[in-house]
Amino acid sequence: MKISQLSTFIENRSGRLRAACEALAASGINIHTLCLADSRDFGILRLIVADPLAGKAALEAAGYVAQLTDVLAVEVADSAGGLARVLATTDEAGLDIEYMYAFSTAPGQQAVVIIRFSDPDRALAELQRRGLNVVEPVKLLQG
Repeated sequence: MKISQLSTFIENRSGRLRAACEALAASGINIHTLCLADSRDFGILRLIVADPLAGKAALEAAGYVAQLTDVLAVEVADSAGGLARVLATTDEAGLDIEYMYAFSTAPGQQAVVIIRFSDPDRALAELQRRGLNVVEPVKLLQG
Protein backbone atom coordinates (compact mmCIF):
# COMPACT_ATOMS: atom_id res chain seq x y z
CA MET A 1 0.00 0.00 0.00
CA LYS A 2 1.07 3.54 -0.62
CA ILE A 3 1.46 5.95 2.29
CA SER A 4 0.70 9.67 2.27
CA GLN A 5 3.77 11.70 3.13
CA LEU A 6 3.35 15.29 4.27
CA SER A 7 5.83 17.79 2.81
CA THR A 8 6.37 21.49 3.42
CA PHE A 9 8.94 24.17 2.68
CA ILE A 10 10.54 25.80 5.70
CA GLU A 11 12.61 28.95 5.74
CA ASN A 12 16.17 28.25 6.78
CA ARG A 13 16.13 30.41 9.88
CA SER A 14 16.07 29.81 13.60
CA GLY A 15 12.83 28.51 15.07
CA ARG A 16 11.00 27.63 11.85
CA LEU A 17 11.36 23.85 12.23
CA ARG A 18 10.21 24.07 15.84
CA ALA A 19 7.20 26.19 14.77
CA ALA A 20 6.12 23.58 12.20
CA CYS A 21 6.41 20.80 14.78
CA GLU A 22 4.48 22.89 17.31
CA ALA A 23 1.70 23.45 14.76
CA LEU A 24 1.36 19.70 14.36
CA ALA A 25 1.54 19.11 18.11
CA ALA A 26 -1.15 21.72 18.79
CA SER A 27 -3.48 19.72 16.53
CA GLY A 28 -2.56 16.42 18.21
CA ILE A 29 -0.68 15.13 15.15
CA ASN A 30 1.98 12.55 16.03
CA ILE A 31 5.13 12.48 13.88
CA HIS A 32 6.35 8.93 13.18
CA THR A 33 9.44 9.83 11.14
CA LEU A 34 10.78 12.77 9.20
CA CYS A 35 13.52 13.96 6.91
CA LEU A 36 14.79 17.51 6.54
CA ALA A 37 16.90 18.54 3.55
CA ASP A 38 18.12 22.09 3.50
CA SER A 39 19.74 24.66 1.26
CA ARG A 40 20.94 28.15 2.02
CA ASP A 41 17.47 29.73 2.05
CA PHE A 42 14.95 26.98 2.76
CA GLY A 43 14.45 23.36 3.69
CA ILE A 44 12.04 20.66 2.64
CA LEU A 45 10.50 18.87 5.58
CA ARG A 46 9.04 15.46 4.76
CA LEU A 47 7.03 13.68 7.42
CA ILE A 48 5.09 10.51 8.00
CA VAL A 49 2.40 11.46 10.49
CA ALA A 50 -0.52 9.70 12.16
CA ASP A 51 -3.13 11.69 10.23
CA PRO A 52 -1.76 13.19 6.98
CA LEU A 53 -4.89 15.18 6.06
CA ALA A 54 -5.16 16.75 9.51
CA GLY A 55 -1.39 17.39 9.47
CA LYS A 56 -1.67 19.19 6.15
CA ALA A 57 -4.53 21.31 7.48
CA ALA A 58 -2.58 22.16 10.65
CA LEU A 59 0.49 23.28 8.69
CA GLU A 60 -1.59 25.31 6.26
CA ALA A 61 -3.43 26.98 9.14
CA ALA A 62 -0.01 27.96 10.53
CA GLY A 63 0.93 29.58 7.20
CA TYR A 64 2.93 26.78 5.58
CA VAL A 65 2.47 25.49 2.05
CA ALA A 66 1.96 21.75 2.45
CA GLN A 67 1.30 18.85 0.12
CA LEU A 68 0.69 15.12 0.29
CA THR A 69 2.81 12.74 -1.78
CA ASP A 70 2.58 8.97 -2.24
CA VAL A 71 5.56 7.03 -0.90
CA LEU A 72 6.22 3.39 -0.08
CA ALA A 73 7.43 2.05 3.25
CA VAL A 74 9.59 -1.01 2.59
CA GLU A 75 10.87 -3.34 5.29
CA VAL A 76 14.63 -3.73 5.30
CA ALA A 77 16.73 -6.14 7.32
CA ASP A 78 18.40 -4.08 10.05
CA SER A 79 21.79 -5.61 9.33
CA ALA A 80 24.79 -5.06 7.09
CA GLY A 81 23.65 -5.30 3.47
CA GLY A 82 19.92 -5.02 4.18
CA LEU A 83 19.48 -1.80 2.24
CA ALA A 84 21.82 -2.97 -0.53
CA ARG A 85 19.56 -6.00 -1.09
CA VAL A 86 16.47 -3.79 -1.40
CA LEU A 87 18.30 -1.49 -3.81
CA ALA A 88 19.42 -4.47 -5.91
CA THR A 89 15.74 -5.39 -6.25
CA THR A 90 14.74 -1.86 -7.26
CA ASP A 91 17.57 -1.79 -9.82
CA GLU A 92 16.58 -5.17 -11.26
CA ALA A 93 13.00 -3.90 -11.60
CA GLY A 94 14.17 -0.70 -13.32
CA LEU A 95 12.57 1.53 -10.68
CA ASP A 96 13.64 5.17 -10.37
CA ILE A 97 14.08 6.47 -6.82
CA GLU A 98 13.67 10.20 -6.24
CA TYR A 99 14.66 10.15 -2.55
CA MET A 100 14.51 8.01 0.57
CA TYR A 101 14.96 8.06 4.32
CA ALA A 102 14.80 5.33 6.93
CA PHE A 103 14.07 4.54 10.54
CA SER A 104 14.36 1.62 12.92
CA THR A 105 12.34 0.98 16.06
CA ALA A 106 14.37 -1.86 17.56
CA PRO A 107 18.05 -2.52 16.73
CA GLY A 108 18.64 -5.86 15.02
CA GLN A 109 15.06 -6.22 13.83
CA GLN A 110 13.40 -4.90 10.69
CA ALA A 111 13.98 -1.29 9.71
CA VAL A 112 11.75 0.66 7.35
CA VAL A 113 12.90 2.76 4.42
CA ILE A 114 10.51 5.38 3.07
CA ILE A 115 11.01 5.63 -0.69
CA ARG A 116 9.60 8.11 -3.18
CA PHE A 117 9.55 6.41 -6.58
CA SER A 118 8.93 8.26 -9.84
CA ASP A 119 6.06 5.78 -10.46
CA PRO A 120 4.72 4.62 -7.06
CA ASP A 121 2.03 2.33 -8.52
CA ARG A 122 4.51 0.44 -10.69
CA ALA A 123 7.00 0.32 -7.82
CA LEU A 124 4.40 -1.17 -5.47
CA ALA A 125 3.50 -3.89 -7.95
CA GLU A 126 7.14 -4.71 -8.75
CA LEU A 127 8.31 -4.81 -5.13
CA GLN A 128 5.43 -7.03 -4.07
CA ARG A 129 5.94 -9.31 -7.08
CA ARG A 130 9.61 -9.67 -6.13
CA GLY A 131 8.81 -10.60 -2.53
CA LEU A 132 9.63 -7.39 -0.66
CA ASN A 133 7.33 -6.43 2.19
CA VAL A 134 5.74 -3.05 1.53
CA VAL A 135 4.33 -2.01 4.89
CA GLU A 136 0.68 -1.05 5.03
CA PRO A 137 -0.08 2.38 6.50
CA VAL A 138 -2.02 0.96 9.43
CA LYS A 139 0.82 -1.38 10.45
CA LEU A 140 3.46 1.33 10.04
CA LEU A 141 1.57 3.89 12.07
CA GLN A 142 0.69 1.45 14.87
CA GLY A 143 4.23 0.26 15.44
